[in-house]
Amino acid sequence: MNVFNENKAVGRLTELLALKYGASPAYAKQIRTAAALHDVGKQKIPDEILLKPGALTAQEFDVMKTHTILGAEMLSIIKGSLGEMARVCCMYHHEFYNGGGYFGIHTDNLPFYCQFVAISDVFTALVTERPYKEPWPPKEAIGYIQSKAHKQFAPELVSVFISLIQNDERAAAIFA
Repeated sequence: MNVFNENKAVGRLTELLALKYGASPAYAKQIRTAAALHDVGKQKIPDEILLKPGALTAQEFDVMKTHTILGAEMLSIIKGSLGEMARVCCMYHHEFYNGGGYFGIHTDNLPFYCQFVAISDVFTALVTERPYKEPWPPKEAIGYIQSKAHKQFAPELVSVFISLIQNDERAAAIFA
């Protein structure tokens, strides 16, 4: 799966999760669009970091983390509620439920849709091939997501997400 398709997958998975969580179809569609743009800032990360086959050094990881800020800046041209949602998704999709993450912001202080994007992004990253790892089987990725409830992800969202992955053919089709 290439980067473009990964971002589309994150968008679609985020939309399905939002719907399952109870969002309206119009809101879920807007989240889908914003989520598909969450990693746009990676375009400005040097390939030697972005495509590195091994672990990143601390300095390289600091550069990688800037993709959130760069993406939000790039999306400043999009006006209205979609633009705002897309910028927030870019900035905060690496924040944790418990206050960890890139900026150390507890997700209670962020729009909840950031969590939709975060969990969809992590699952997609786990089940797809990357320069530094082979794809995980979905069952292992689900186990990882479960292990991060109360830490990285809101526990109520984890259960909804797992139900989506295990029971919704549309979610399974994203990675088929």
